[in-house]
Amino acid sequence: MKRFKNLFSKSLSTQLKVTSSNGFHLRPVARFTTLAKAFGCDVTATFKGKTVDAKKVNSLLSLSLEKNDTFILTTQGKEAQKALIALQTLFETLMQDDVEISTIEKETANYEGETLEGDIIAKGVGIAPASVYKTETLQHKNTLTFQDAVDKTINALEKMYDTQKKSNNADIYLAQKELLAALGEKCDTIEELESLIEKESHKLQGTKLSAKITDYQDILQQVKTALGLEVKVMFPQDDFILLADDLLPSEIALLSDTQVQGVVLKETSINSHTAILLRASSIPSLIADTSQIPLSSDIILDSIAGAVVLHPSSDDMQKAKALQEQNKKDKAHAASKRFDHAQTTQGKTIKVYANVGDVLSAKVAKEEGAEGIGLLRSEFLFKSTKPSLETQTKAYAEIFDTFEDVTVRTLDVGGDKALPYINIPLEDNPFLGVRGVRLFRTHPEILAEQLHAIFLASQGKKVKVMFPMVSTVEEFNKAKIFAKEVAQKHNIDISHIDFGIMIEVPSTLFLISAFNEVVDFYSIGTNDLTQYLFAIERTHPLLKADALSPVVFLALESVVKQATKPVSICGELAANTDAIEKLVNLGLETLSVSPKSIAQTKETIRHV
Repeated sequence: MKRFKNLFSKSLSTQLKVTSSNGFHLRPVARFTTLAKAFGCDVTATFKGKTVDAKKVNSLLSLSLEKNDTFILTTQGKEAQKALIALQTLFETLMQDDVEISTIEKETANYEGETLEGDIIAKGVGIAPASVYKTETLQHKNTLTFQDAVDKTINALEKMYDTQKKSNNADIYLAQKELLAALGEKCDTIEELESLIEKESHKLQGTKLSAKITDYQDILQQVKTALGLEVKVMFPQDDFILLADDLLPSEIALLSDTQVQGVVLKETSINSHTAILLRASSIPSLIADTSQIPLSSDIILDSIAGAVVLHPSSDDMQKAKALQEQNKKDKAHAASKRFDHAQTTQGKTIKVYANVGDVLSAKVAKEEGAEGIGLLRSEFLFKSTKPSLETQTKAYAEIFDTFEDVTVRTLDVGGDKALPYINIPLEDNPFLGVRGVRLFRTHPEILAEQLHAIFLASQGKKVKVMFPMVSTVEEFNKAKIFAKEVAQKHNIDISHIDFGIMIEVPSTLFLISAFNEVVDFYSIGTNDLTQYLFAIERTHPLLKADALSPVVFLALESVVKQATKPVSICGELAANTDAIEKLVNLGLETLSVSPKSIAQTKETIRHV
């Protein structure tokens, strides 16, 4: 028995560093704790001498982890090793994917009337009387116990999460669900929940996570509503610009169904969930001192210039209406033409494809006007458990049926991405070690099954297979021979399959003439190429490589000039409005961007 006790008491630890400028905030914390709860072991986090249960959202949030903070993650129990690897992998992914919400630059505007400046939440122009909303508390008949009300609210948030999975906002509802689940376990009455929320909110005050206090208030209000205590929010019937200290995330949906022309909030931040939802709803909004804005008077909210015109003149009104109309036309025009080809002013057609990470995002890309998939990140299938051949084949087939032109990147792990069933020894410099195409050396069985699934799913369709992190011609040749051997073993015709490389390792820049003899296509991955050109890890908390540096464009120009096979670009640079004209002028004819960037990218090309 002692031997089994030691096994189940096994304790492992690792040190994790917060690299996101947003800190370790509610949404990534919720995803982290959701995964932690899947393992049969204890999971704790320790920071500055305080140890908390890392399976509880509110406990992990109480550490108030901000950028550059380092904490110890410890797992203890039967699945300690499996949990530690999976959680470390997820954490690093969350840090990499958690894009900083930066201050939006203001455009210059000259108004005659007195103006009040503010920080932009969402761009746009609104003209209407300033107003506040009213509330009415209604007590309905209640038949639910407190726990029933908590469960009902959790189920409602789960449903919201499921219905919003196509958007980037779904994690907000997952976060609120996990937060309520953690708090609800500690309470037996609504009074206890209210007291606990007040206590937890107090801990966040004065920290970078203080914007999440509204989420605590939001879930409290939703549980009260389930118990029959409804706080009915009443907005004006006619056009209005709303003034408020802050709004609850759940109130944004109500607001979207009104005649709201804009919102000015006094106490939120640009990275709060309220702000994220305002941007998603395309409601012009600012953060400013609402006490200085006169109620019931027509004002101009110009959140392109970051200003509120308190007493607009007739010329101000005329200018704002023209700007508002032009803004609406530009957005509607781009959206209406998202399915059209993008042609430059010189009549040159540029293909705009999508970078996607799963079946759902591929379908979203189709709806957004993508002409194909320039980068299918196949890692979505490779989670904490290795996918079966059948699972892979089904997913690939569904995506191949969506588009006629799809480029699949073979499994790219290593560096900042790890999997529990792929054992890569710890490396001093993982970004310079076993990752990408180098898996063919260390884990050929994983790649063989993936290629088998891709070949089965293609069923004669034109599919491109792209090998990542290729550094030499020999490396590509070996990978392609390996792929052909897989096809021969399973008696599959792959004459319709093209093979190419991602250009992201600097050595390939000097080998293009040799690669021309063996590859069918090139795709430039500017994210990794830039980090390797400048020897700066792209997730580094202090150092940043300039994606718009002339060095980057010189590298791209070198590839385009030497290549005799088709060249596309699939890095973030492809959607950068400051880079698109340069990319087109270099001779690039295919840009692959995120689904939400397709309409804007096409419209930008039309003005080149």
